[in-house]
Amino acid sequence: MYRLTVRDHVLCAHSIADPAFGPAQRLHGVTYVVEATWVAERLDDHHVVTDIGAATARLKEVLAPLDYANLDELPEFAGVVTTTEVLCRWVAERLAPDAPANVTAVEVTLREHPDAWASYTLALAGR
Repeated sequence: MYRLTVRDHVLCAHSIADPAFGPAQRLHGVTYVVEATWVAERLDDHHVVTDIGAATARLKEVLAPLDYANLDELPEFAGVVTTTEVLCRWVAERLAPDAPANVTAVEVTLREHPDAWASYTLALAGR
């Protein structure tokens, strides 16, 4: 199995309206280091999983609406509890439609602290 990973970061704010999250119920800022990985069983005709430059640009494009945004104010997150896990899935779902034909899964990891992160793997059906 081959994997290609690129990384970027995004600064945003949000609140998590669930008593289980204690002080994180209040509005707070977070800097996520975002790693996106394209997974393939075979390389493409150019002997790569995907082009690193294209992958980097696509990740930046997907993250753009989140950067310096209050997630609580974005329509796509209305009524959504924006945990790190949920945001991983959100990013993966936006990267998946443009994944090259040889890619069988997209994995996204959001690191919110050097010692804490979450990941989500989205298998691409029929590949």
